Amino acid sequence: MEHVFKGRTLAVINDLSNEERLYLFNKTKELKEAVVKDDQEVLSNYRIDDPTFGIYEVFLEDSTRTRESFKNAAKFHRVKLSSLSTDSSSFNKGESYADTFNTLTGYDNRVFIIRSKLEGVCRWLQSETSGFAERNNLPFTPSFINAGDGKHEHPTQELLDEYTFLEDNDWNTDSIHIALVGDLFHGRTVHSKAHGLTIFDKVKIDLIAPEELEMPPTYIAIMESHGYEIRCFPSIDAYLSQGEVADKWYFTRPQLERMGDRILQKQDELRKSITFNRAHLDIVAEGTKFYHPLPRHKSHPVIPTFLDETPFNGWERQSANGMLVRIVLLALFSGKLGEDFLPTKRVVKSNKRVEFIEKVEPKVKKKSAQYSEGVHPITNGIVIDHIGAGDTTSEIRAHMTSITKVLGLHGKGGEWVSTSSNTEDRYKGIIFRPDFQQFDLTSLKRLAALAPGSTLNIIEDGKIKEKYRMHLPPKIYNFEDLGCKNPNCISHRAHDEGVPAYFWKTKGETFVCEYCGKLHSFKEIWN
Repeated sequence: MEHVFKGRTLAVINDLSNEERLYLFNKTKELKEAVVKDDQEVLSNYRIDDPTFGIYEVFLEDSTRTRESFKNAAKFHRVKLSSLSTDSSSFNKGESYADTFNTLTGYDNRVFIIRSKLEGVCRWLQSETSGFAERNNLPFTPSFINAGDGKHEHPTQELLDEYTFLEDNDWNTDSIHIALVGDLFHGRTVHSKAHGLTIFDKVKIDLIAPEELEMPPTYIAIMESHGYEIRCFPSIDAYLSQGEVADKWYFTRPQLERMGDRILQKQDELRKSITFNRAHLDIVAEGTKFYHPLPRHKSHPVIPTFLDETPFNGWERQSANGMLVRIVLLALFSGKLGEDFLPTKRVVKSNKRVEFIEKVEPKVKKKSAQYSEGVHPITNGIVIDHIGAGDTTSEIRAHMTSITKVLGLHGKGGEWVSTSSNTEDRYKGIIFRPDFQQFDLTSLKRLAALAPGSTLNIIEDGKIKEKYRMHLPPKIYNFEDLGCKNPNCISHRAHDEGVPAYFWKTKGETFVCEYCGKLHSFKEIWN
């Protein structure tokens, strides 16, 4: 039977299913009990205990707690532990991520723990290095664990957070009501909760942050897609002035230094809005727990130190749980644990082909189609109709300019904005190109991605020979002129990593970057 966890990568929290995470938490609970009892027989069942098994820490961004937590987890396992010094590493000499990690994989390193400012690094390396392992007949596929990437995600922090929430929920997964407080814009630990909290059947989230620190729309959209009940408040004072207050509060440190002088000028006001104070004590119900990924700011802690000795303190146990959760995660990815895991819900990937280029039969009209170049009918060529139907005239013109550039439709012909035949206040774009016949399958795919809802008419001898209606494809990739617009994404061309852009369709007309998770409209993904 295939080992479900061995050789896996954890780039985002969704890489582990809810069922897999609950299995991990159950194993962590057993481990914690064994640690408390000093039960060495049980503890030995959790250890990899192989001095040749390579675990590599690569922290390209400062960290103490996450790095030390993983380091101590690896020491528990009695394995070969290495660290890459970023001050003298090959990254400073212009070497690519792929070359560096392929080389380290060749030295029998099985698990890489990576923290980086670039987003999507682990997802890219998962693909690139598995190819390296296959080409070179390595007996393993390396695992990559995201220890925090930019403003994207921090999935192992999410694991220890979820474990602690469950502890305080008496292991009940029916529901959770949680307030997320602080810098929700930069906080990757709260971003991971958009998917992570799906382990609970019913989720109510109160977002407490001033406008400058609000949760990005991308993650709110994800929460809404999961059916979370979401409420927003500009400050703790505003939150406590209404009746329904969560019994779990998750605070994050405001990273105002990233936001420029305008924000720094009002930092006192912003900090006050998300900092708990003594006046709040009488309002918050008994039994409420506070959490924080740590560290707190020593001068401006959003959870002041006077709360350390109170029953509100859930953050110290939360932090201690981190090493235990990471011990179990490493054991699972190494193959030491997890052989007894039998998922009841198997994810079946559909092999159904999605037809997004629809070939339709041209309608035979008594009167010739009113497609023209100026006043002259097109005898041979193409007409792209219904471009941007319903958009404003300026949006349609900009859209047609983009289509012309991406498809290389320069030359004679023209572009028109006209009203729809059904209503005079609904506009659409039309591109005419006489004598243009070079429209192959690749161009059809590009057009579908560029202009869903449009129709392509191929004209020969004054008649429509072929007609295609375009729909958004389920994914867009393998085009050199695609590009994620997130400057911190590993695939952004500014980083020269040669990572090909790859987008998946979500609901509506939006696409999500495979690497950093940024949402784009179908018009935004072209360079």
